[in-house]
Amino acid sequence: MSTPSTPSDPQTPGGPQTPGKPSRPSQKVAVLGTGKIGEALLSGMIRSGWAPADLFVTARRQERADELHTRYGVEALSNADAAKRADTLILACKPQDMAALLAELAPHVTTGTLLVSAAAGITTSFIEERLHEDTPVIRVMPNTPVLVDEGMSVISAGSHASPADLTHAEAIFGAVGKTLRVPETQQDACTALSGSGPAYFYFLVEAMTDAGILLGLPRDKAHDLIVQAAIGAAVMLRDSGEHPVKLRENVTSPAGTTINAIRELENHGVRAALIAALEAARDRSRELASGNNA
Repeated sequence: MSTPSTPSDPQTPGGPQTPGKPSRPSQKVAVLGTGKIGEALLSGMIRSGWAPADLFVTARRQERADELHTRYGVEALSNADAAKRADTLILACKPQDMAALLAELAPHVTTGTLLVSAAAGITTSFIEERLHEDTPVIRVMPNTPVLVDEGMSVISAGSHASPADLTHAEAIFGAVGKTLRVPETQQDACTALSGSGPAYFYFLVEAMTDAGILLGLPRDKAHDLIVQAAIGAAVMLRDSGEHPVKLRENVTSPAGTTINAIRELENHGVRAALIAALEAARDRSRELASGNNA
């Protein structure tokens, strides 16, 4: 069971981690709000060694609860019962639903219960203020590639979370990708860069596919060419150790095709547009944290 101790330093150094096996497999873990992200976590945890008997789920619709029970062999509970029986609660709800969920959980959560929030823009202090004093809380920003075990989950400790709590959260989210600890003050920036990040790549692939069609290629061939280029480039970025500028220069011959394309991207302000887009996403994350859900 998670036991509050000296608050951990959320600025613990180190690169992305993939813990793999659960750090405390005897823990009872409940996923509250088992949508796509919640189900991905559930599936990843089971593949990484958690026993279905140690996992609970909650769902708004009975049909969804029955589906999860049949698919994974886990017990479906009400939110209140999950709070009573689980040692760790993963809050995978929408940000606008968090206040109501916490009001439902508060009478049943003790200081020995670890709460892990995966709701964008919700601060650990927002959760702590609505629970028993000294309840450990951890904030996590996953992204949608957790659905294919290639996610990046950014983790920050609340005021009462211990180093063991952080390790436990890393084991859970490490089952579906990599994890990275950051101070909570950096969470809004990470949400803009990583949480929303996959959408920017999909947008770019969509635009490049349209360009391929304009250049005379069938849509399916343009799509296949771009997707493989994206996969290859990503693997090279991850594995080569080279700076992206160096990798780009390796493709950019003097007076060649690539430099002409790069010139047009710069002429159209693509770099500035990306920076402005990320700033807008960060600002929206801050608005969500302040309670502006409109």
